[in-house]
Amino acid sequence: MNADAPGAVLKRERVRDFILELIESHRPGDAIPSERSLCARLEVSRPTLRAAVDELVAAGLLVREHGRGMFVAPEKITQELVSGQQRLTVPQASGAWSSRLLEFTTIQAGARVGRKLRMSPGADIVYVARLRLVDGAPMAIEHLHIRADLVPDLSAQELEEGDLYEHLRELHGVHVHEAVQAIEPTVVTQAEAELLDVPELSPALLFERLTTDTAGLPVEYVHSIYRGDRYRIVSRLTLGSSVAASPARLGHHPGIPPGDFTHRDPVTASTSGDIQSAP
Repeated sequence: MNADAPGAVLKRERVRDFILELIESHRPGDAIPSERSLCARLEVSRPTLRAAVDELVAAGLLVREHGRGMFVAPEKITQELVSGQQRLTVPQASGAWSSRLLEFTTIQAGARVGRKLRMSPGADIVYVARLRLVDGAPMAIEHLHIRADLVPDLSAQELEEGDLYEHLRELHGVHVHEAVQAIEPTVVTQAEAELLDVPELSPALLFERLTTDTAGLPVEYVHSIYRGDRYRIVSRLTLGSSVAASPARLGHHPGIPPGDFTHRDPVTASTSGDIQSAP
């Protein structure tokens, strides 16, 4: 499969979104239709469907049972890095970042993306797939879904040069204010491996982000695959009674099991992306 073929990335994205919609509409342990049934319904080849299923199995969202079929996996444990009451700083990741556009088109949102962006499934979104590079080396694949009514004049140049949020603010009058981002481990598919120049099933990080504007309205939904061999997240935690405590900040923090701080010492954190040197 040619990972750069026109429409190839979008077709895989649509298949993935349809199966995710099935998963999100079922409970853990529920069966989903067979691969043959899904191929017929989506009008895609078995390899295309299987690649999407393999990705979701590796991500822990689906479970295959030999001779029985596919089932929705048990729910994952979710934990916030810090309380919403506390500011989290995110320094710029190291290296010189650039982008190469893979796909850029206007399509209907569909049920899943429409729900995330709080818009009708038939409403238009700008779909963008781009390869992010650091010092010229492929680092990540981003899939952006942006409300089309907010960016009627969005250009390909804006998506390849400079900071997208800066373009949104200065050229389109869209002021992003807040983003909720989840990060979890996964592995790359064959098509993703070709783009990222890594072996198939290599470890990776899956980022999912929903960005809202100053009025609290969704602007974009993004999911990205980052190379696990070159990219890592580093968190700096400040522990102890010298940090002003907040009554709303209870529970525990990543890598710190419950009970490690019996006096509920407050924690502050900052997070940065860290690019590993190429071998």
